[in-house]
Amino acid sequence: MQAETKTTIDRTSGSNGASISVLRFSGDISSTSKESVLGAWQTVNGTGPVLLDFSKVEYINSSGIALIIQMLMEADKTGQRVAAFGLTPHFQKVFTMVGISKYAGLFKDEPTASASL
Repeated sequence: MQAETKTTIDRTSGSNGASISVLRFSGDISSTSKESVLGAWQTVNGTGPVLLDFSKVEYINSSGIALIIQMLMEADKTGQRVAAFGLTPHFQKVFTMVGISKYAGLFKDEPTASASL
């Protein structure tokens, strides 16, 4: 059974003191996650650098990956910097294979990802 996607928005400061938005995802990310994922993205789109926290995500299917790609393509159009962290080794590999790593840095933890922005 699929775990409902929950997305919360936090703020943190980068190493230079600039504000960074953090989208924290939990549950599974799939086609039913569109409102949660893209709704949160619309809130932070164009507001500066963004971190994507996948540390509480249990599963991402191909439809979920498509949602993430959609977010990152929108960020790329406007030059918004994005970094992701908390992915399992399996999903780090999948994200790299499908080209997500071209649009967002993939990091092991929040401090490392934050420092990259």
